[in-house]
Amino acid sequence: MCSSKEININPSPLGEKVGGRIRVGILGAAGYTGGELIRVLLSHPNAEIVFANSESNAGNKVYDVHEGLVGDTELEFTSEMPFDEVDVVFFCFGHGKSEAFLKEHEIPSSVKIIDLAQDFRIKGDHDYVYGLPETHREQIRSAQHLANPGCFATCIQLALLPALKSGLIGGDIVVNGVTGSTGAGQKPGATTHFSWRNDNISLYKTFKHQHLLEINQTVQELAPGYAGRVLFIPQRGCFARGIYVTAVARCEAPVEEVQKVYADYYKDAAFTHFVTSSPDMKQVVNTNKALVYVEKYEDQLLMVSTIDNLLKGAVGQAVENMNLMFGLDERAGLNLKASAF
Repeated sequence: MCSSKEININPSPLGEKVGGRIRVGILGAAGYTGGELIRVLLSHPNAEIVFANSESNAGNKVYDVHEGLVGDTELEFTSEMPFDEVDVVFFCFGHGKSEAFLKEHEIPSSVKIIDLAQDFRIKGDHDYVYGLPETHREQIRSAQHLANPGCFATCIQLALLPALKSGLIGGDIVVNGVTGSTGAGQKPGATTHFSWRNDNISLYKTFKHQHLLEINQTVQELAPGYAGRVLFIPQRGCFARGIYVTAVARCEAPVEEVQKVYADYYKDAAFTHFVTSSPDMKQVVNTNKALVYVEKYEDQLLMVSTIDNLLKGAVGQAVENMNLMFGLDERAGLNLKASAF
């Protein structure tokens, strides 16, 4: 399954692939995002996994670690990194490791990089494009290197984008967000242990979550000079996957105007849908969808957004970005159904 000898792909100037499948390499393939990426790519009609790298699991079957893949693949983890055999490589490292890896390893300039960590999300001395399709679709199409947004950052931004761009809101934006335990990664810890997490809810990184950096970056892109603060209160939820965000800000416009702005903004989005009734998180879990909803109370606008943290908040969005970077249908390989009950 992971052989690439018969694949003949010739990239066009814009990265579009002609006459073959996209050859994929995965680094950090043994973690939650690595396993979810393998699961999605195994069913992608235009992609083939060439290697899934994990030093500690080299030689083991992928399903020995990602047990849900039993019967789906005989792919093995490898310690090798044959970058000359792939068209794109996904970095599924922990935060801070991508930049260090690139200082120690050379990846051919022809190979596209999609980094799922936070190392290159903030503009700086690098050429990474911020991969939020709802704001940077055209830049993503021509990107060679891409920084995939964070899970909370994705969900919060999708709630805010139309209101910010149209100038509908002002003042401080107060955000509450609840995330599943998979958002903390696969490595066990005191706050991810089942007996602690079950039947429990708790706060963490209040007002200082690392995703605020990329959120505030987008706020200033869409609404330069916006003076209000984004006051974010993250919470750990008693469930495995998913994020549910509520945000409140001052708004003088009537709710009908706000609803039209949101509906127009997302009318052409591949996966983000504006809905007219308050969404449930179960509607998006196991999909790359985001559902966005608004309602008014006096001069306050409530903005609601929900996603699957491992898909639209990580791997699904990364594959969506890969599709754009290689000139494919944005939805390719992402026709996933919500569990719903």
